[in-house]
Amino acid sequence: MATPRNKPCALAGARVLICRPEPEASRLATAFEAAGASARVLPAIERVPLPETPEARQVILDLDLYQHVIAVSPYAARQLLERIDTWWPQLPAGIQWYGVGAGTAAVMAGAGLAPEHPATGFTSEALLQHPSLQALANDKVLLARGEQGRELLRETLEQRGARVTVLPLYRRQRPSPPSELVEASLDDFKPDVVITLSGETLNNFIALSENSSHNCHDSLLLVPVDRVARQAREAGFARVVSATGMADEEIVDRVIHCYPHLQNGITCHPERPDRQ
Repeated sequence: MATPRNKPCALAGARVLICRPEPEASRLATAFEAAGASARVLPAIERVPLPETPEARQVILDLDLYQHVIAVSPYAARQLLERIDTWWPQLPAGIQWYGVGAGTAAVMAGAGLAPEHPATGFTSEALLQHPSLQALANDKVLLARGEQGRELLRETLEQRGARVTVLPLYRRQRPSPPSELVEASLDDFKPDVVITLSGETLNNFIALSENSSHNCHDSLLLVPVDRVARQAREAGFARVVSATGMADEEIVDRVIHCYPHLQNGITCHPERPDRQ
């Protein structure tokens, strides 16, 4: 039976620490509070837009030369669309647009596009199953992403014959929050649940919590995919579960399902077939 979404008081008494960047962190905190939890925000990663270089500008100006355009995240999609809007009052025809997940596709759809996204899943692996990304002999693919990231999409598409251009739009970095905020978020708040939705976020959270007296390794840790779950266990986290979706309500529902199991000492099916 499915768990009712954001059921009032379903997480009453639970203390949830959210390590997403803003503004997504505060939005997710509101969703957890609607389910009865006490939520705090401690961003363990931040995104800094990159300045437009002449090379990046030329890529946008040559947009009509591409057959496929892929954005790896909602943030990447927003940054890409802002730059396109500067130089293309009307979008060129004949491009197939893709979002790695439904949330990314929704950003594109909001701009009047008709993007494709995986029928199930929200990873690079899931997108690579799309029928139109299988035979790409000499097709030009634009990949909008951060300055650094996994190379799976680029490498796989090139193996399939595509000519891939990577367009870095932002830099991810570890923030330096005041020590008082870290202490309040960990030592004072003592989270029962910690939300880290990327491997980089997890690593940054570990670094931020090194001097904390609170044993975060005993908290329920929610990560995006099983690859990061294994990374978390190797770092000493004992209670790790993978997300079943990246929308706010899906994240909250996953915690609603798993938190009572944690309280009762029951394993919450932490891993599913590997999708990363």
